Amino acid sequence: MAQESSSVLARPFSALTLQQAWRKTNENPEITKADVALERSPRQEADIFVGNLIDERHGGPITIGYGRYARGQSLTEAMAVDDVMIVLEERLSVSTEAGTVSAGPGEIVYMPKGETVTIRSHEEGAFTAYVTYPPERPAHL
Repeated sequence: MAQESSSVLARPFSALTLQQAWRKTNENPEITKADVALERSPRQEADIFVGNLIDERHGGPITIGYGRYARGQSLTEAMAVDDVMIVLEERLSVSTEAGTVSAGPGEIVYMPKGETVTIRSHEEGAFTAYVTYPPERPAHL
């Protein structure tokens, strides 16, 4: 993991905790990655797909979902919400004017509201989970 930015942070996430969360998500019939329909990320043309599991429609104060990035994709966005992304599979790089962080399985990236970020997938693509606060509008899905 490389960290060069002071505003976008990537931190290791406990492998055991991540595995427990992943197992719980996949064992809980109410919240699984199979239950969410991944659709092209709003406002862009890249092969980046997202799907919310929990959002305002469920009465939640946050949005929780999954994201899938095809290989070699890039998305630049001004963050309208505070966003935490957990990389579940492969690697991503997140860049701002201040620098770039790279994160792989078990690492989290924090992207604060108001920051303009560019998210890039590597050769393998990537699969992520995300949490936003407040719920992102319009809701993905």
